[in-house]
Amino acid sequence: MSILVAKLGSSTLVDGDGNVRADVMEARVRDLVRVLRLGHRPVLVSSGAIACGLGRLGIRERPTALPDLQAASAVGQGVLFQRYLECFAAHGVTPAQVLLTSADLDRRTSYVNARNTLQRLLELGTIPVINENDTTATDELTFGDNDVLAAQVAILLDATWLVLLTDRDGLYVDGEDGEPVLLGDVPAGTRPGDVRLADMAGSGIGRGGISSKIASASMATAAGVTCVIAGGRTDGLIPAVASGQHVGTRFRPQPRRDSAFKLWLRYAKPALGRVRIDAGAARALRARGTSLLAVGVRGADGHFGGGDAVEVVDDRGVLVGKGISALSADEVRMVAGMKSEEVARRLPDAAPEVIHRDQFVLADED
Repeated sequence: MSILVAKLGSSTLVDGDGNVRADVMEARVRDLVRVLRLGHRPVLVSSGAIACGLGRLGIRERPTALPDLQAASAVGQGVLFQRYLECFAAHGVTPAQVLLTSADLDRRTSYVNARNTLQRLLELGTIPVINENDTTATDELTFGDNDVLAAQVAILLDATWLVLLTDRDGLYVDGEDGEPVLLGDVPAGTRPGDVRLADMAGSGIGRGGISSKIASASMATAAGVTCVIAGGRTDGLIPAVASGQHVGTRFRPQPRRDSAFKLWLRYAKPALGRVRIDAGAARALRARGTSLLAVGVRGADGHFGGGDAVEVVDDRGVLVGKGISALSADEVRMVAGMKSEEVARRLPDAAPEVIHRDQFVLADED
């Protein structure tokens, strides 16, 4: 049994007047049901709520004000999911609506709870239909777009495949004659900036673009998930991916995979500050996997508390990694450069490390 996460974008699912493209929704639901019948467990991350809401409210252009977007989402969520209910019911399958904000994945407890809920829904034979909870999310608490949300769901569920469905057949690069050609395969470890794409205009309906899809693919593949970017209107494409066929643009996964905790820390937990360390401490973290002690700390930037995530940078400002600080920013500044016995005298109730090695993840080696 393998988990497949598919993401369907607004511009593919909803037309310019805010109406759901019934043929596209019905076809993609049919594909997901086929994946389920093949013995896999499909999950759908669906955009389109805001676009549907704007259409119902008679708003022609996407607004920029957050209350307007949230109002459109409040109207559109019900419209969109009702259509999904009808489409899945035709196949005897029950969908489950799941709305998430980035805050749900920020805290470890709610992250684990979201994972447990989704896993149970899959065990019960439902197909989760996930969207960002735009109605309550703030500018500071959003995934940015549903490509990122889909990648984080794929990581959270330890999925085998992430399929990002778009208006195109995949990614295109300039061919020898200057004409765009489909990029079939992207090697493991490819950085987003290394993919040089042909200049092709987008639709402008949704928040996510091709650059977002590449970044999300890189995030997922670093966690061991195979990612495919392909056409959202191509019948049978999702079952083809689940059957091992090569379609669209495929990003190969990294062979090494961190623990679930470190994947959460790397991709879902936002850093609220920065801890600056000396060259010796940086070498120890990179080469020996040690904990970060106060003696190797130069200082701290930002306002964070104990239990918050922080970036760790060396004396040149290069990112070393990310970890959960055992101390607040003020406490880190207070004990910076001190030996452990001095820290114990100054802060007798504090942990012996600024960041324990089990709560630290190195930056990507690339």
